[in-house]
Amino acid sequence: MSAQQRPFPTRMALNVTKVRLGGAQKGHSLLKRKSDALTVRFRSILQRIKDCKIAMGRLLRDANMSMAELHFVSGQANLDYAIREAAQLAQFRVRARVENVAGVLLPSFEVHLEGSNPCELVALGRGGQQVHRCKEQFGKALSELVQLASLQTAFFLLDETIRVTNRRVNALEHVAIPRM
Repeated sequence: MSAQQRPFPTRMALNVTKVRLGGAQKGHSLLKRKSDALTVRFRSILQRIKDCKIAMGRLLRDANMSMAELHFVSGQANLDYAIREAAQLAQFRVRARVENVAGVLLPSFEVHLEGSNPCELVALGRGGQQVHRCKEQFGKALSELVQLASLQTAFFLLDETIRVTNRRVNALEHVAIPRM
């Protein structure tokens, strides 16, 4: 081969640099889109957490008021022991599942109620309706609490992932691409 047929080393280096620059730009654009998608999800979760905390305060207030009414109507000072003795199995179950958001696996918790009639747990002559209402109020509060735990877990994971992704985007944008 003659010297004209072989590519010059500088031309090869230029082609390699162009390919690396193209890859870095493509990676930057993909990471930027991932960061934007995660930020949108992060903000929606933040709003849902705010709403859930407000609802949680209302539900706990109502549940505690229902418990006070139960104690007043039944005339018994210590119902907790009777309720715990009558309960056989837990009716409230929490199941976890995983949700994929832009390559990030977020745990999500779901509430499943199992069991029998709540009024047959306690054999009270009076106050059976109050027991039922109290149980419903605390069940709603517990369901909201599980939802809040799910949202906050996703919130912390998304926050960390967004930070890492933004560091990579900035490194590509301000260090790697300008050097090339």
